Amino acid sequence: MSRRVPRSRAPLALALGAALAAPLAIGPPASAADPYTVTPLKFTVQAGGRSCTVDADLYRPAGVDREHPAPAVLGTNGFGGSKSDGSTDSIGKAFAQRGYVSLVYSGLGFGRSGCLISLDDPDIDGAAAAQLVDFLGGKRAADDGSTADFVTLDAPGDPRVGMIGGSYGGAVQLATASVDHRLDALVPMITWHDLAYSLDPNNAVGGSGVPGVFKWQWTNGFYLIGEGQPLLQPSLDPSRINSLTCLHFVTQACRTIHTLNSGSYPADRTAELLAFARRVSPVSYLRRVRTPTLLIQGQADTLFNLNEATATYRTLRAQGTPVKMIWQSWGHSGGLTGPATGEFDLSKGNLETTYVGRRVLAWFDRHLRKRTHADTGPAFAYYRDWVTDPNRTYATADRLPALNRTLYLSGDGKLVDNRNKVARGTRGYTNSLIPTSHSESSLAGLIGLRDSPPHDTKGTYLDWTSEPLDRPLDVVGAPRATLKVHSPKAERTQNSGDAADKLVLFAKIYDVAPDGTRTLVRRLVAPVRVPDVTKSFTVTLPGIVHRYETGHRLRFVIAASDDAYFGNRGIKPVTVVGGPREPGVLRLPVAGS
Repeated sequence: MSRRVPRSRAPLALALGAALAAPLAIGPPASAADPYTVTPLKFTVQAGGRSCTVDADLYRPAGVDREHPAPAVLGTNGFGGSKSDGSTDSIGKAFAQRGYVSLVYSGLGFGRSGCLISLDDPDIDGAAAAQLVDFLGGKRAADDGSTADFVTLDAPGDPRVGMIGGSYGGAVQLATASVDHRLDALVPMITWHDLAYSLDPNNAVGGSGVPGVFKWQWTNGFYLIGEGQPLLQPSLDPSRINSLTCLHFVTQACRTIHTLNSGSYPADRTAELLAFARRVSPVSYLRRVRTPTLLIQGQADTLFNLNEATATYRTLRAQGTPVKMIWQSWGHSGGLTGPATGEFDLSKGNLETTYVGRRVLAWFDRHLRKRTHADTGPAFAYYRDWVTDPNRTYATADRLPALNRTLYLSGDGKLVDNRNKVARGTRGYTNSLIPTSHSESSLAGLIGLRDSPPHDTKGTYLDWTSEPLDRPLDVVGAPRATLKVHSPKAERTQNSGDAADKLVLFAKIYDVAPDGTRTLVRRLVAPVRVPDVTKSFTVTLPGIVHRYETGHRLRFVIAASDDAYFGNRGIKPVTVVGGPREPGVLRLPVAGS
């Protein structure tokens, strides 16, 4: 699901018209004057019990032929895009210019490809991509009879092939690798680990069985893009029409959206919602992925935050799959600014001149060109926006920082560094029937609007603030908070049989400057549907990379609402009692400690 932003991600685009028919044998390689040739192709594939047409472009570098084969790169679009949008065709151009055979295609349900939108289901989208790998391996022809006999093979029918792409075009790589072990390298960018968490997050540790808090702005924005395909692509292939109640998605996807929008979580529908969202997500099939994977995730991303890539990274690493991870600056959010200066941008082809670009080239060099001397870099790297030297913006490490700094939530509203400093105190807030806190307007960048600053309304949140820092503090990773709240109304309704009656709150951390200016880092919040309000609970906040400068203060906040999400059902006052015997705790992953 990819929202395009300037430069690195083109706007949502229409396909550029019907592809021209290719000759029966793909023509000779490009002349010396041309770095590559482009041949439009169509493939009829079987996916999910349906026959689908896949619209693709084959980029063939100059000098590549049967006697001089080259490895291949496969890529597809983000949600709402096609093979012709700026970020997808850039894959074909960039890697063909560097000697790779490139095959880019419109994902199922987009551009001029057929079939329903199935959210990168391995059995549908993964199966379709695997049949394109068959073409690259010489096992099948395109619909017009064209074949490819100029891709490096590891065995008959087994091409040397990698995949790269972002968001919706990132998850499909993992889906394909789970059903086709011929893939040799993956570079999934800004994509998800678990759609149940992405669209309906519950950041309470151990609360995975409890539905989360509906991220209604992001989810409905993409749902409307999917259902509005006739506006983006007239004369749709009939295989892309489902029914009047679910036009262009598979039926289970529509049922999931309808359940989320209902604001109700009865047990039977909730179980179906969670089961479908997880079945089509890497969380359910990563155990089958053995392809070397370079994960690239964006710090500016409220749709698929850093926790998603971290979960994928940890799973792959634990099972022995070769994996490394980079946290770059840009993601789905902050669309008006685009990538930071000097950041990787495929549309500019700046692979050799950027840190992330060089890492991608090295990954493909090692795994596709089998250059064993290629240095694929450290296990973990992250962009630092406070470093001005463009050659030093990325820090590297062999592991993620641990939760190594502990602060305590004092009853007087202070955030203190020693349990003995915790004062006794009782404070409370209550929610309104309308949202009273603002973190972001999720789709503002998509439609070219500037967002208003984050804010909270007095009486609807609680905060705890530290003393000014005497030295810089670099937080790299996902903070965790443990706290206990009291809410008698929530206690009375939490076992109603509908999870929507459980208490909802939003945890977040601000940076407060000496002049009082507050910054909600990357506009990230942690929605929580409290599993059991009678017990303490722990919240994993979204991962961040942020320097708190000398003189700045940390402020931890729990708020009753957020207008980018659904909130509480009914009015549920909340009280927090603080004291030295059982204080709330905030733990931070601090780099360099």
